[in-house]
Amino acid sequence: MTQLNLGDITITWLNGGDFDLDGGTMYGAVPKVLWQQKYPADGDNYIRLLNAPLLVRTPEFNIIIDTGLGNKLTEKQRAIFRVSRPWSVDEDLLALGLNREDIQYVLLTHGDFDHAGGVMMNNGNGVPELTFPKAKHVIQKKEWYDICHPSRRASHSYFPENFSGLKTSGLLTVADGNRQIVEGVAVRLTGGHTRGHQIVEITGSEGSAVHLGDLLPTHTHSNPLWIMAYDNFPLEIIEQKEHLLPAYRQQNRWFTFYHDIYMKACRLDDQGRVVDQIS
Repeated sequence: MTQLNLGDITITWLNGGDFDLDGGTMYGAVPKVLWQQKYPADGDNYIRLLNAPLLVRTPEFNIIIDTGLGNKLTEKQRAIFRVSRPWSVDEDLLALGLNREDIQYVLLTHGDFDHAGGVMMNNGNGVPELTFPKAKHVIQKKEWYDICHPSRRASHSYFPENFSGLKTSGLLTVADGNRQIVEGVAVRLTGGHTRGHQIVEITGSEGSAVHLGDLLPTHTHSNPLWIMAYDNFPLEIIEQKEHLLPAYRQQNRWFTFYHDIYMKACRLDDQGRVVDQIS
């Protein structure tokens, strides 16, 4: 498993399941002749994407950022989304000497099924239960409202079964804007992709990173104008990226990715070009 060492904090990418999406949806109005040079599509115009939860280990806490596809998708859903590698977050944790009960925080950038599918999992008897039964699950107030009262558009991506056990667990933490989670880890409300989308800032003793979630789904989206058809508030995305990317570049932060099959993290220069990368 790929790791990024920030001194007293390490980031490890877990397997949340791979799937294929139509390339055009991932690049919106960007012409295919441009984006396919950077992220090639297959003959059906599909591109392969990861759904890779980030395990953030601080001196005192184990934190998961987003949870992958989970193991609850039906056979029909797996076919629709062309799932090519099944979710194995629980097995990955065991390989690292951890179990599901060792996770103290789950930070959800937003509620889409590919990010929140692993909040609940089917156990060995096929019964759904919280994947991380002792973790505080942090989500933005606006996002939680929209999960509970989805619009017609959002209802196709916010799956109720991903949140059913969370509602009554006592483990839901609703943030209203920016919040420090633990020393070295903070969330920041951005909106854009969804109304309550949040990002995660990670600051270790020997380096720092930022996880922009679906504001920056792959390294190819570093151009502020390269946005997805899935983005609910595209002008907000552009504004946020025009502000955040230069600020984080100036801090020499690593940009970490959840969906990018080519790299897990990178640093960017002032032109948005990759100068360092972790594959």
